[in-house]
Amino acid sequence: MSVESEPRPTFGDAVGRFLADGPKRMLIGGEWIPASAGETFSTVDPATGSPLAEVARARSEDVDRAVRSAREAFESDAWRNMFPADRAKLLWRVADLLERDLEEFAELESLDQGKNWRTSRLGEIPAAISQFRYFSGWATKILGSTVPTSLSRTPAGKEVFAYTRREPVGVVGAIVPWNSPLLMAAMKLAPALAAGCTVVLKPAENTPLTAIRFGDLLIEAGMPPGVVNIVTGYGGEAGQALAEHPGVAKISFTGSTAVGKKLVQTASGDLKRLTLELGGKSPSIIMPDADLSQAVPGVSRGIFDNGGQVCIASSRIYAHRDVYEQVVEGMSAFARGLKLGHGLDPSSDLGPLVSQVQADRVASFIDEGRADGVEVVTGGARSGAIGTFYEPTVLTGVREDMRLMREEIFGPVATVTPFDDVDEVLAWANDSRYGLAASVWTEGLSNAHRIAARLEAGTVWVNCHSFLGPELVKGGHKESGWGYENGPQGLENYLETKSVVAVI
Repeated sequence: MSVESEPRPTFGDAVGRFLADGPKRMLIGGEWIPASAGETFSTVDPATGSPLAEVARARSEDVDRAVRSAREAFESDAWRNMFPADRAKLLWRVADLLERDLEEFAELESLDQGKNWRTSRLGEIPAAISQFRYFSGWATKILGSTVPTSLSRTPAGKEVFAYTRREPVGVVGAIVPWNSPLLMAAMKLAPALAAGCTVVLKPAENTPLTAIRFGDLLIEAGMPPGVVNIVTGYGGEAGQALAEHPGVAKISFTGSTAVGKKLVQTASGDLKRLTLELGGKSPSIIMPDADLSQAVPGVSRGIFDNGGQVCIASSRIYAHRDVYEQVVEGMSAFARGLKLGHGLDPSSDLGPLVSQVQADRVASFIDEGRADGVEVVTGGARSGAIGTFYEPTVLTGVREDMRLMREEIFGPVATVTPFDDVDEVLAWANDSRYGLAASVWTEGLSNAHRIAARLEAGTVWVNCHSFLGPELVKGGHKESGWGYENGPQGLENYLETKSVVAVI
């Protein structure tokens, strides 16, 4: 399998104008400004290596300016005294503008990240819109409560009136990854703004363009200056400065477990609040009574979509021995039927990985597995002009102690392993430092719920995989993270509780 057509990075006039409009600046205090040192870095088309734009390279002084702007906005009358209903209307207006420019954002996301255009157009950009619409409704539903008390020191003839207030935590540092850039930004921005926080957003250096373009929509929507600031730069520079800044009350991070652990150490200095959605190594269990016409394409899409660059990807497939051969054959046929090509090529199914570095990482896992006797049933090779495309790959003969089974690959690589009974497969599935997601495929109602209860994961899907929505809580167990996003729990990330006790 190889890239079947030459990359064809054709895109609409709106994307063309955006890319041609000079170096991309940072949004701080409602204004687009260059980095204080005047530095930039290049973001490139991962399919071809061709530069797309020069982007401001923020350093600590830029982050400091952004945080101070966010703090000033947090304390301003324009934001602090905005009625919840008006905050809700503002978030809905952001969603409307993003929906208006959906085509542009889908093209820009595919061009910058490499993902297939259909994934952007039909999946991720609409999902980002849904985040703002869902959390706009929560802005008017942040409720405290009255508390009946039995305090013995209540003065004679008086009573105690006690209640709680839910208040925004303050300035939020939102650090998002490169695999689903705009959606991950929306998952942090929408609930933080609904709660009344202000935000400094740091997109990944590989994929900053949709975040920058989104800044224009925020201004157009009427977001008060400084409520959302966007700083672009490298994780070790701008991201680290944001995590260390004493003016940041909370960090919301999505990315690798290794970086998440570093953030825990950084945040310990001033006890910043943290929400961490980290790595995954999600198991999928296919029982002997599973509907294979649904299970095989379901787990295949779960690992091959977006080139496997998905934290919840179904990377470990456990198939009952009665159906094991059918699953291997079906997944292999599915993989061979996928066409590699530029993300904007309408005939392609899979685009490139995000960078040569990521392609090198994926290849290292396969090379190591081959040397250890793993069978590559299909795939297992790079292609494309600069080697960033990786064939969807199915592996068998992978032992539970191998790195292929233990670490997150973040590429289109599935291992398929036979099992004989439920206790055996659950022991394997749970023998991981990760616990982000899992799926079970069965027509048996009892099996479905018993297995779901025993799987150590934040999300378990039954007869599906990667079904997500803003109302569905998402978070990791074990080393897959702290806290949850989406749903009411996603809003809780950005709220503090205050007790007020009055003698009346």
